Amino acid sequence: MAASSQPTPGARAALRARLSSGPVGRRIARMDLRLYHAIRRDLHVPELVEPVRRFSHTGEHAAVWLAIGIAGVVLDRRRSGQWTRATAAVGGAYLANTAIKAAIGRSRPAIEGLPALMQTPTGLSFPSAHACSSFAAARAYSPLLPAGPLYAGATAMAVSRVYLGVHYPSDIAAGAVLGTAVGSAGR
Repeated sequence: MAASSQPTPGARAALRARLSSGPVGRRIARMDLRLYHAIRRDLHVPELVEPVRRFSHTGEHAAVWLAIGIAGVVLDRRRSGQWTRATAAVGGAYLANTAIKAAIGRSRPAIEGLPALMQTPTGLSFPSAHACSSFAAARAYSPLLPAGPLYAGATAMAVSRVYLGVHYPSDIAAGAVLGTAVGSAGR
């Protein structure tokens, strides 16, 4: 289900503020918009929207990553302590991200002609919780599972959020950095 195609006043104000925030802020905002358009418009394939939406939905509230961690605790008894620590780091990353997102309060993208392709639990955007929990999981679980597929999954999860129009690229970059830092504590 797509969100409203009309940009909200909060999203417009947030973008205007970023574009008028000095030379560095303007440069980041312009880069964000260019990348957003490249992913959201130029790479758009209608047949991929539903599969990407379903995949992205598995990352809500870090669900897929927490499920992997819990499965590791239960199934890999020999390393259950490592799995517990890693899973706690993923949960901690999600909670830290949620607190930061509420404190910052940046509205989600609302770009004229590019409506969001899915609904979200909140209207807040920065940093991306999907990217944060995904990169926390990739970092924390990589001593326990092959790192390549973990980081590929984390990257796909993060990019799916821009593809679906619910995050700017800087949202996912900040989420990835935060997640990697917190995930390091779970190793």
